[in-house]
Amino acid sequence: MTTRTPSRRTVLGAGGALALGAGIGLGAAGCAGDADGVPIALASGTPAGVYHRLGAALVDLWGTDLGARTSLLDSQGSVDNVGMLAAGLADVAFCAVDVAADGAVDGARPERPLQALARMHDDAVHVVVPASSDVRRLADLRGRRVSVGAPNSGVLVIAPRLLATVGLSPESGLVASMLGLGDSVAALRAGVIDAFFWSGGVPTAGVEDLARSVPLRLLDLTGEVDALRRVYPVYDVTTVPARAYGIGDPVTTVSVRNVLVVTAAMETTTARGLTRVLLDRVPALAAADPAGRSVDPRTAIGTQPVPLHAGAAEAYRAAKPS
Repeated sequence: MTTRTPSRRTVLGAGGALALGAGIGLGAAGCAGDADGVPIALASGTPAGVYHRLGAALVDLWGTDLGARTSLLDSQGSVDNVGMLAAGLADVAFCAVDVAADGAVDGARPERPLQALARMHDDAVHVVVPASSDVRRLADLRGRRVSVGAPNSGVLVIAPRLLATVGLSPESGLVASMLGLGDSVAALRAGVIDAFFWSGGVPTAGVEDLARSVPLRLLDLTGEVDALRRVYPVYDVTTVPARAYGIGDPVTTVSVRNVLVVTAAMETTTARGLTRVLLDRVPALAAADPAGRSVDPRTAIGTQPVPLHAGAAEAYRAAKPS
């Protein structure tokens, strides 16, 4: 049975152990007992974001398929998530690979080094403005009221890096505020801000909801991508399709991979079981959020530069066709 409490650690399920059927691809990778009764707290993100939707699906699956005692933790995003891992408040976390790779987490990792279970979806950087705005390029944000992401979020890591490519920063050239996605959406709708940064899967539900009431544009970052990647090669380039959010034209922007991270302290059997269920249950992730469609068992092993946990490696080896 799924239960929910008003606390931050919302217990989502602790179902009995269910063995996976022989017809499911990774059924031999481990057994339901890999995490039976093990407490697993997953640090996700804001309720309007992709991390939260995929996280809710994952904790339900780990509870029902493995018998784990699962909890879903709300957070401000990647930096907050890794901080919870380092403090022992979370056992698994979503994290953008720039945060995991570049040490944007206050030096908390040396005693609890990060390891990965899987590469998840890729995020696209959204710089959102009303369709009626005269802001057309990133440099046009000079002097504007801009949300650059919530404290301890991955957005607040990438936004200043992008702004620096056009000679701006949150401290100089903008009237900057640090808002999460929900508050950014509300502020743009109310006309309190002129633009906001967001990094998330396409479509992100919160941005999609906003677009139903406020016609939107996303700034094209073609001119900034190369400059950003010269300094931070962890980023890539992607295209947001014209149909997304009703923007009308495709937009070139920055992409960043997401990984599901744990610490080296996690038991091998637990990591193996969590990974096995994730790979077996990709259709359930796709049903939870469109970004789940891009979770691919063939490429999920590609978590570089974050090293793979030994238990996850066992799950991938067992998944190879004989």
